[in-house]
Amino acid sequence: MNEKETILTSEGLKKLEAELENLKTVKRREVAQRIKQAIEFGDISENSEYEDAKNEQAFIEGRIVTLEKMLRNAKVIEGNDQKETVSIGSTVILKDLEFNDEVEYTIVGSVEADPDTNKISNESPVGKAILGHKKGEVVEVNVPAGALKYEIVDII
Repeated sequence: MNEKETILTSEGLKKLEAELENLKTVKRREVAQRIKQAIEFGDISENSEYEDAKNEQAFIEGRIVTLEKMLRNAKVIEGNDQKETVSIGSTVILKDLEFNDEVEYTIVGSVEADPDTNKISNESPVGKAILGHKKGEVVEVNVPAGALKYEIVDII
């Protein structure tokens, strides 16, 4: 089976590695201790603490497998040094031509996307639309509400 490539910035790679390390060293021990304590309460067939701890253990183990798979298939993208065209790792300033607003986005892989910090995925409608374009170009983004037009003001 062909596994999907995980596109990350070096910052994103470090975050995933730190999360994996924390899950393997700290969280595994914590949940094992909770399971041990729950077993000491006696009958585990009606022990909610035991059930909660086992569910958390399953979640942690699943997340570890997911992170290991992402890291195994990671492709680290450094920032765009040329700043001539938009690529993954670029920070861009876009001007919404309808409302005359400007917004700054950093294009990242889908794993790192975080709209609250203006990190958008290369797979998002805006991310897809601006990739490969240059400063000064106008791009059209098709969204469910219609088409939006953005001018690429700058590539930082």
